[in-house]
Amino acid sequence: MKKDIVIPVVKDVHIAIIKEWNEDFTSQDWMVYLINDTREPLESVMIMSRGKNRDGRKTSTLRHAFKLVAAKSAMKVELIMEEVFPFLNEFVLTYFSGPTLYDKTFMAAPNTISEKNFTALPVLDKEGFLLK
Repeated sequence: MKKDIVIPVVKDVHIAIIKEWNEDFTSQDWMVYLINDTREPLESVMIMSRGKNRDGRKTSTLRHAFKLVAAKSAMKVELIMEEVFPFLNEFVLTYFSGPTLYDKTFMAAPNTISEKNFTALPVLDKEGFLLK
């Protein structure tokens, strides 16, 4: 029976972290983005984020929901503080595309989120850290 279950693969949907200027606070802030580089909109999107370190310390679990993320677009998800970069940061993404439910966990290993690891990001035409 398990062999009959098809688990769809998430393609062209990404979680990225970008350092950008915040006009309200006149500072450089790190922001998490959901990038939809597909030709279809994402519906009923849920993102759960959390972090943990080797000492057993954990961050708060944050949850976000979006009704729709248009095709070839990006959505700002949350602010992420530099203090949690030494943690294993995890983002669990669940969404519908058509009638199919997709699910993927994106992870950033401790101390890997930095400008030296930036790469070109699809859709945004910016550079940032792309989670695996």
